[in-house]
Amino acid sequence: MIAAPRLRLVDGVNPVTRLAAAMLLTTPLLLTVDWVSAAVALVVQLVLFALAGVTPSVLVARTWPILIAAPIAGLSMLLYGRPEGTEYWSFWLARITDGSIELAVAVMVRVLAIGLPAVLLFMNVDPTELADGLAQVARLPSRFVLGALAGARLVGLFIEDWRAMGLSRRARGIGDHGAVRRFATMAFALLVLAIRRGSKLATAMEARGFGSDQPRTWARDSRVGRLDVVLLAMAIAIALLAIGCAVWAGTFHPVWS
Repeated sequence: MIAAPRLRLVDGVNPVTRLAAAMLLTTPLLLTVDWVSAAVALVVQLVLFALAGVTPSVLVARTWPILIAAPIAGLSMLLYGRPEGTEYWSFWLARITDGSIELAVAVMVRVLAIGLPAVLLFMNVDPTELADGLAQVARLPSRFVLGALAGARLVGLFIEDWRAMGLSRRARGIGDHGAVRRFATMAFALLVLAIRRGSKLATAMEARGFGSDQPRTWARDSRVGRLDVVLLAMAIAIALLAIGCAVWAGTFHPVWS
């Protein structure tokens, strides 16, 4: 497993600020479907990631699901996007035209521009620090925050349970064939285990007073400072720059039009 590197530009930023910055950066990109705004945002993001210490190997290791999803989304738009302009190839419902090519590029780049910052901004965030920020900075209800924190803590246990089930099935000689059936049975067993563990955890937390409506105190203070303001300003600036470039280039295409 590749350890999460320290991001020099966001090391001291509150996790809630990172969440807000990701939302401010990606939400405007959802308002338009064009390749200029997404390309501008992606280029600026890659430059900032490089300055923050994210190497290409870490980028690929942390965001490989997005790197796979982007071309898949682009391929679907390429074959089944809006048919406009010159037609280059067609087969039944699939048609490759100038319009579908432009839409495919726009969607593929947009998936990267939206997904990469969301992943990289949170790759070294401690769940407890995020919970502290949600409760003290965002002022979310403590019951919701503590429940979410408990659920996040159980994710690592689920991974270990899945690995242990696979090893135990292989030790009994039933884990070397029938991949689909093996996955289905292990998934059902993990679901049953998760329900049982969740019920026990909920009972234990209720017994310890975590479900009380009384105001809670927190062991660690969660504060925001200048770095948080800088990160939010950078997110807003990137979003405005991307949308502004699209309007200037004449490619701005609102999703509602």
